[in-house]
Amino acid sequence: MQYICKLFVIVALLFVAENAVSQPPARQKEQANKEKRAAAGFANVKLSERAKSQFPTTVAPQEVDWRRDVYRSLDLKDEKNASLYYPVEPLANRMNLFTYLFHNIMNGNITAYSYNLDGYEQFTEENILKPMDILENYRIYFEQKDGEIRIGKSDIPSAEVLSYYIKESHFYDQRTGTYGKRVLAICPVLHRAEEFSSEVTKYPMFWLDYNEIAPLLTQHHVMTSSLNNVTTMTFDDYFKKTCYEGEIYKTVNTRNLALAQYCKDSTEVRKEQKKIEKQLSDFHTNLWNTKTVAEIEQDSIDAAAKVIKDSIEGTEPEKEVKKSGGSIWKRIAGKFNKDDGNTVEKKKEQDSATSGNDNKEKSVGKKEKKSKSSNRSSARVSVRRTRR
Repeated sequence: MQYICKLFVIVALLFVAENAVSQPPARQKEQANKEKRAAAGFANVKLSERAKSQFPTTVAPQEVDWRRDVYRSLDLKDEKNASLYYPVEPLANRMNLFTYLFHNIMNGNITAYSYNLDGYEQFTEENILKPMDILENYRIYFEQKDGEIRIGKSDIPSAEVLSYYIKESHFYDQRTGTYGKRVLAICPVLHRAEEFSSEVTKYPMFWLDYNEIAPLLTQHHVMTSSLNNVTTMTFDDYFKKTCYEGEIYKTVNTRNLALAQYCKDSTEVRKEQKKIEKQLSDFHTNLWNTKTVAEIEQDSIDAAAKVIKDSIEGTEPEKEVKKSGGSIWKRIAGKFNKDDGNTVEKKKEQDSATSGNDNKEKSVGKKEKKSKSSNRSSARVSVRRTRR
């Protein structure tokens, strides 16, 4: 019986070994590569050219009637931009934006373009950066074996990418009557301190064409709230919904200058930033002569206060104000009491003065009438006496 059991175990082992040996070498190699990439944390999202071509892209410049492009700097230490930075190293199925982009660049899914000295992006063939150039230029540790590049999770410099440059386009399409805002390009910025120095230097790494990376950004979700841990928003949604926040550091202009190049100091830079933001906001607001809720409410208050001021004499102000906007009566009443209280008092004083004058005139008239009547009566008496 023991002999039969041993024989059965031996046959089973031989069967398993035969199946393992009989697996095609190509399949074995493919499986091994998948395991290696999974262990290294690589993103293996692949999209066909047909899928990329069917993905909706941003509006082309020749298709719009008005357009203004600005460049912003996104500080990842800011709470609104934290979703692009955390987690610094991949955690389960979560990874930050740079790690995701870096994986796809190394896998050849997307193309990186060099960052030129003028800071403007040029998505041309001569500006294409090879993955090896990125690794060597920024001293990223890697291992190369059998023609394959291997990079550990901790060797990806995602912790040092503390900001992004983005190109943002504001445009108006007259044919469709729509105003829009789109991200056109992204550039990760490396913040690195040199050896024996505490001063941190910024290194813009490369430009990425947003139209090219958008299909891949729709495949990865990001957590945008600490109160709700459901990652229902993709990286593409994050940029399209303008969930980020950044300061303008440059615009597309005729002189090809950044704000710091034509502003004297940081104070003037901040003023120029506010000026540009206001220009963009004013264009959007005045496009259809639209107003914000606060502006509409303030207009209602001013109109109602004018009604009170114009109809203060012989009318009921509260009813007139309620016709203009009864929900804000208290605010209007406060404004009215503050601004026009003195006018009301003066009006009362004038009314009392005029009434006093009228009373005086009436009393004087009565006295005159009495005196006249008394004179007439005395005259009559004297006449009668003389007749007797």
